[in-house]
Amino acid sequence: MKITRKKDFIVLQDDENNLVNFAENITENYSDYRNNNVVIDLLSYENFDMKDALLFLEISNIHRAEKKSFVMVNSNISIDTIPDELIVVPTLLEAGDIIKMEDLERELGF
Repeated sequence: MKITRKKDFIVLQDDENNLVNFAENITENYSDYRNNNVVIDLLSYENFDMKDALLFLEISNIHRAEKKSFVMVNSNISIDTIPDELIVVPTLLEAGDIIKMEDLERELGF
């Protein structure tokens, strides 16, 4: 797993091209990033679908319960099919924007 640190978040990217292992690795290493907002870079997965997105549901719920953002990035899935518990955006720039908005909402007590 490749980890890139940004100002307001970290980006996790699969370096093995194995989505199931990547999702498991994120869950197993949760303590490494639990205090950070997280962006999951899934842009390399051209056939990403709802079944794939659900691999991240449990860890997303855990992370968001800790009052941190968890945003997935993939442009091949329709956001209309994603459950409300998951956030999927088409670009890394939009992921950063979502994190900024959620940080502001947390500061305001929402």
